[in-house]
Amino acid sequence: MSATTYLELSEAGGGAHKFYEVRVDDTEVTITYGRIGEQGQVRTATFADHAKALKAAEKKIGEKVRKGYAPAVKGERQRRPVSRRQIVSTRSTAHQAPVLWRFASGAPAFGIFIGEDSAWVGNEKGDVYTLTHDGRVTGRFGLPDSVKCIVADDFWIYAGCDDGQVYDLGAKVPRVAYEIADDVDIYWLDIHDGVLGVSDRQGRVTVVDHEDEFQWSRPATGDHAWMVRCSPEGVFHGHSRGVTHYTGRGSEVWHARTAGDVLFGWQERDEVFAGTSRGRVHRFAKADGRTTGEYRCDAPVFSCATSPDGEFVFAGDNQSSVYCFAADGTRLWKLATGSGSAYSMQYRDERLYLVTTDGSLACLDASPAAVRAAEQGELPPRQDIKAGSIDRVEATAEVEIVSHALAGEGVVVECVQEGSRVRVHVVSDGYDRSWGVQFPKNIRVPGARYLVSEVLTSAGGSFYRVRGEIKRLR
Repeated sequence: MSATTYLELSEAGGGAHKFYEVRVDDTEVTITYGRIGEQGQVRTATFADHAKALKAAEKKIGEKVRKGYAPAVKGERQRRPVSRRQIVSTRSTAHQAPVLWRFASGAPAFGIFIGEDSAWVGNEKGDVYTLTHDGRVTGRFGLPDSVKCIVADDFWIYAGCDDGQVYDLGAKVPRVAYEIADDVDIYWLDIHDGVLGVSDRQGRVTVVDHEDEFQWSRPATGDHAWMVRCSPEGVFHGHSRGVTHYTGRGSEVWHARTAGDVLFGWQERDEVFAGTSRGRVHRFAKADGRTTGEYRCDAPVFSCATSPDGEFVFAGDNQSSVYCFAADGTRLWKLATGSGSAYSMQYRDERLYLVTTDGSLACLDASPAAVRAAEQGELPPRQDIKAGSIDRVEATAEVEIVSHALAGEGVVVECVQEGSRVRVHVVSDGYDRSWGVQFPKNIRVPGARYLVSEVLTSAGGSFYRVRGEIKRLR
C-alpha cells in the first residue's frame, strides 16, 4: 500500500521556488523537500499502522497547501539560479593591493571566517575549505548546495547553505544544526550563544533558538535583507530601507535610514556598520541608532569590516576595489583586489582577507608600510594556491557505532521523545540532566545514546552545547 503526493510552491518575481513530496509506503512516511530541480533533503518516520501513517501524511500535506503549495508534475519547472548581488563588470583603476597569497576555491565565494588558527571559505559549489593563515589548505567539507555565509559562535563554526540548512563544521564531518523554514530564501545568517538570526529575500528577519525552535519573525519596511547581526543587545537587521534594531524578544528599539539599500553588515562591541548600494558605509551606535560615522566609496559597497573597535574601516565595492578609512571618515587608501569584487571580508592582525566573485580567498597585507609600497607600484611576491586533490568530506547523517564508552572517554547523551520533538539530555555524571543539549538535527533517534567529545555550558548558562566528534553507542 503506497501513495505519493508531489507539491510545489513557485512564486513570481524571484520568490520561493520549492517542492515537497510525501510518500506513504505501508507504515512508513518519507518526506523529500528542497529547491525545485535539486535532490533535496529526505526524512523518514515509521508509524504503528498504515492508517496512522496516512493521517500523518495528510497533516503534512495540509500544512503545505495552506502555505500555498499546490499539486505539480515533477520535472516541468526548472531550477532557478541562486540569489546573488548584481555585479558591474568593471575593473578597478586603482593600484594593485599587496596580496600575499590567493587561493582559488573553484567557484564564486561568499562565506568567510578568519579564526585564531584557520581561515574558512565557502563557495557556490558547496565546498568549504580550511587554510592556515599562510595559505596552506588543511581541509575540505562538502555541502549539498551553495554556501551563503560562514559564521562563528565562540568555539563553533556554522555554514549557511542554499538548501535551507545550517551546518555545524566543528567535527570531522558537517552535520545539520538548524533547519530553516522551506519558505525562507536565506540571504544572510548570524548567531550568538546558539540563537540564530536569518535575513531573507522578502526583507524579513527570523530568529530561532538553540533547539531550532521558532522564537519570532518581523517583516521589514523594505526588502532584500542582506544584513543580520546577533549580539547580547539583540538583532540588527539591514534591508532596503535601512537598519533596524530589535531586542532579543523581537521588540523594535530603533530604526535608522541609510543612503541606499543595505548590502552588507558588520558589528563591533558598541557599534554596527552597514554598507549600501550608494557607496556608503554607515556607522551606528548600538544603544540608540545614532550615526557615529560615514565612509564614502566610489561605487556600491558589497562588503565591509573593521579593525578591533572600529579604529579602521574597510570596504569592498562592486568594481573590484577595496578601501581603508580612519574612524573619522578620512579615506586612507583605495586599491584593486586583482581577483574580482569582495563579497565578504574580515580583518585580522594587519591582514585583510577577502572572498571574491572569481572564487578567490585573498590575503592582503594591510600594514601601512605595505600599502605605501603598493601605492608606489612595489608589490610583494604573491603565492597562488590551488586546492589540488584534497578529499571532500560530505555532510552526512551517518554516525560511527561503538560498543561502549571507556572510562573518562567523552560524555554520554541520550535522545528522548518529548511530544513532537526529539530532545537531547546528558546522562553522564556531573551534569544537570534537566538541561537540553544542542545536538545535530539529522542524527537524533529517540532512545539512542551517543558518545561526544565534549559538552560545554552555553554562554548564557541555560543549556549545553556539543563540541567535537559524535559516536553512537550500540
